[in-house]
Formats: sequence, C-alpha cells, structure tokens
Amino acid sequence: MNILINYLGGILVSAKRGKEKKFFFICTITLNLALLIYFKYFDFLIRTVNDIGRKNIPLRNIILPIGISFFTFQGMSYVIDVYRGKVKGQINILNLCLYISLFPQLVAGPIVRYVDIEKEIENRSRKKGEYYQGICRFIIGLGKKVILANSLALITDHIWGVGAGLNTSGVAWLGSLVYTLQIYFDFSGYSDMAIGIGMLLGFHFMENFNYPYISKSVSEFWRRWHISLSSWFRDYVYIPLGGNRKHVYLNLLSVFFLTGLWHGAAWNFVAWGGVNGAFIVLERFIRSVLERDRAISEIQMESRVLNGIKHVYTLLVVNFIWILFRAPSLEEAWLYIKTMLCVYTSSTPLFGLGWYLNIWNVTVILIAILCAFPICGRMTGILQKNLDGRILLVIKNIGLILVFAYSIIRVVSGTYNPFIYFQF
Repeated sequence: MNILINYLGGILVSAKRGKEKKFFFICTITLNLALLIYFKYFDFLIRTVNDIGRKNIPLRNIILPIGISFFTFQGMSYVIDVYRGKVKGQINILNLCLYISLFPQLVAGPIVRYVDIEKEIENRSRKKGEYYQGICRFIIGLGKKVILANSLALITDHIWGVGAGLNTSGVAWLGSLVYTLQIYFDFSGYSDMAIGIGMLLGFHFMENFNYPYISKSVSEFWRRWHISLSSWFRDYVYIPLGGNRKHVYLNLLSVFFLTGLWHGAAWNFVAWGGVNGAFIVLERFIRSVLERDRAISEIQMESRVLNGIKHVYTLLVVNFIWILFRAPSLEEAWLYIKTMLCVYTSSTPLFGLGWYLNIWNVTVILIAILCAFPICGRMTGILQKNLDGRILLVIKNIGLILVFAYSIIRVVSGTYNPFIYFQF
C-alpha cells in the first residue's frame, strides 16, 4: 500500500503543475501519515482519550509492521523531493519497490533518500576493494550487535526487570550507564551491517553515527547520533518551518516533539523528545548570549577544562534522558531517576552492585566504553605508522575472522537477540 501510494503520488506530482501539483502532493503526504498514524498511533490515541476522558473505548491491538517509521519517511522524502523538483517521478514501479523495500536498512535504518541512490537503482558500480570493505563493515556491525549490545542487554534487562523501586542507587546507575552503551551498539551495529550489505550490493548509504558520546553538547550529540533521522527532520521539517530565520526555538521544540513521537507511541517517548528539545533550546540561548558577550574570549571558550566540563555535562544529560527512552512509563522513569539520586531508597533491594559486576560483565563494559570512543581508530593510526602494511592487514583480518566466528557462535547458541529499533 505504501509503495502504491508513493508511486502514484510521485507520478502525479511530477506530471502536474500549479494547484493540481500541490493538491496531489498534499494528498500523498496525508495518505502516508494516515497509514503511519493508524498502525502506530491509533491505540495510543485511544488510550489517551480513555485516560483523559475516563472512557473505556476498546483498543484495536493493531499489529505494528516492522520498520514502518523508516519506510514511511523514505516514501515521504521521495515525494517531497519530486515536488521540489530535485528528482523526477519514477515510472518503473519495480525501481520504486526496490528503493522503499531495500532490505539491508528497511527495518532499522539508516533512512535512505531516493535522491541519494537514484542512479544506483538502475546502474550500480563498485570501486576496487568495496567488496572487502563491505564485508569488514558487516562483521564489525555484527560484532557490535551480537557480542557487545546483546551482552549489555542482559545486564540492562535484568536490572529493569527487577523494577526501579527494588534497586540500590549503584545498581540503578549501572543500569542506566549500561543501557547508554547498549542502545549505541545495538543501533550503530545494525547501521554498520546495513551499510556493509549495501556496499556489497553496490549501494552507498550515508553514515548514521559519528562517535556521539564524544559530544560536548546535546546539540552536537544529535549531529552525531542517528544522523539520517536528524538530517531528515532538518531538511523536511525544521527548514520548512522557518529554520534559523524565524521562530527558531519553537521550530526546535516542534522537531524534537515529532522526533520523540516518531520513536514510539507512548508519553515517555514524547517526554524524551521534549527534554532533548528543551536542552537544545537552552544551549542555543546560552550560546547566543555568550556570543554577544565580548568579555569571553575564544581561548576561554575552547579551553581544555571547559571542554571537559561540557563533555561530562553532555554524558550525564544524555544518560538521564535515555532513562525516559528505556522506561515502560513516565512513572517508572521518575522512580528510576529518584533511585539513582538516592531520593528514593528501597528497604529491601533484591540485588547489590556486586551481583552484576562479574568478570565477563566488567570486561564487556570496558570494551564497550573503549569502542564507543575513537580510541581504537587512534591506536590503528599508531600501528599504521609503526608496522608494515602487510603485517597490519594480516592482524586486521585475523581479528575480523575471530569476531565473525564468535558472533556466529553466539547467534547459533542463543535465542536472546533483541533489536531495540525494530519496534520503530
């Protein structure tokens, strides 16, 4: 249905002019949003009406199609670009099917725009070494997901499964920090696998992550995290609303309200988006004030100490905001935060911190921390300067083979393999 709507809409928008063109464009976007709202938000709206109006309207229990948010946004971006004249409407429906249902990134991104792969749909070519690069990228992503994210998920799920009210403050902190790592390796691992498979097939997808946890502000974090979604909202929502020209703060809040809602049909996701937006608005306001203050020099603004403070601030804010994302409800999120801050303390906690800090868990957490920062890249640079290229290639290949073999063993021997972003 989604493909048919966008196929017909793209042809009509491309063929018409003036008011007719605008009419078919609005109709196509409306139909896209209507499908998304029905499948993803209909029960959420019913629950909200029931809570506010004290009604008892039965839920529809609609089954959510996997990846509906991703392929809906891809279809909409195609029609918007046709309307803007960036691309022509695709006449061959099979080509549009290939674009919207492109399996490597269909269910969890990155969000691919038609304008970026229009030429590759009909004529793909691979540069020398891209098969090898694609295989390497896939193995790295598989290792991130199966070895790191899944191991971290066991810790997180156990801590959250106990319940926020039955954890100690230390355990609550551990759960939030481990989840911060888990969601990064879960999603970036899938994105790496999608980019790698795409490269093998002759497609070049955009990078979706750029070490987000080295950011020194929440604004910078969102320039490094889920880049394809951030850029989508920037180009198709933020700029059309006025961008930096007018109502900047309102535009930012609107974008992050929609970002939260895009991630899930629950108020904790809306709150997660709203809090992100609030911090970005606050940072932008402070930055505009400081830029007007001539007393603050560029040296002071870029000092190592200040950069360190900004980095710690960003990690703490992001870590707390992820709690809203992970919690099943706003009430549970608030209780979890109170437990972390020792505002609420359980008289009968089920497990202490030592229960979770066994040798395997500590090893996985330390490796995850190292891999979440560009330390490995710097070490590789040092090795490249001091080792023969052939020796370094052998070491790299042996490492990749070991990661791939262990990942396969983990997949075959276990049934626990959650993908966080499948629900979006």
